[in-house]
Amino acid sequence: MRAKTFDQHWLGALFSYCILDVMMVAAGMGVPVFAILMGFPVGWFTAMRSRAYRADRQAAMKLNLRYVLITSGVTFVLMAALWGRLLVRFFDPVVDAGSMGLPLILYEPRASFVGWLVLMIVIAPALQFAWTLFGSYVTYLWQPKWWQDGVPTNLQRAPWDKRVDEKDKVVSTKDESR
Repeated sequence: MRAKTFDQHWLGALFSYCILDVMMVAAGMGVPVFAILMGFPVGWFTAMRSRAYRADRQAAMKLNLRYVLITSGVTFVLMAALWGRLLVRFFDPVVDAGSMGLPLILYEPRASFVGWLVLMIVIAPALQFAWTLFGSYVTYLWQPKWWQDGVPTNLQRAPWDKRVDEKDKVVSTKDESR
């Protein structure tokens, strides 16, 4: 099952993601809230897929970053196609931006129109990028057995964490009677 899921051709994975991204944006009625929230499971999938293709930690993380950029790029293109057509209305002096049905987030119709387009076209894919990268990093963090040289961070254990260690037999400083 694992080989069929994570070792599929990249075009199949990209096509599946594009269909899923369109469905998530459609579920939010053009607002990519669900596409942004979908970034965490997509981050898990990209981490697992990059791990299936690369045994080296650094190469797997580079491939994962490429996958995350591609998924955010798909959302950017989708948002530009969906909301970019309203850019021509910004330059039309006859169009009243307040009566277009967009939320007045900046209390002035023209500024709210520009703010909404920037939010949908630029900021939403950037949020999805951050959320997807966070999901993949959490996946890497919770799978330390993947890496021969340890967890993919420089800090193995926090200095203030004094749990029982096999070598030193240090007793925990946390009160565990509660």
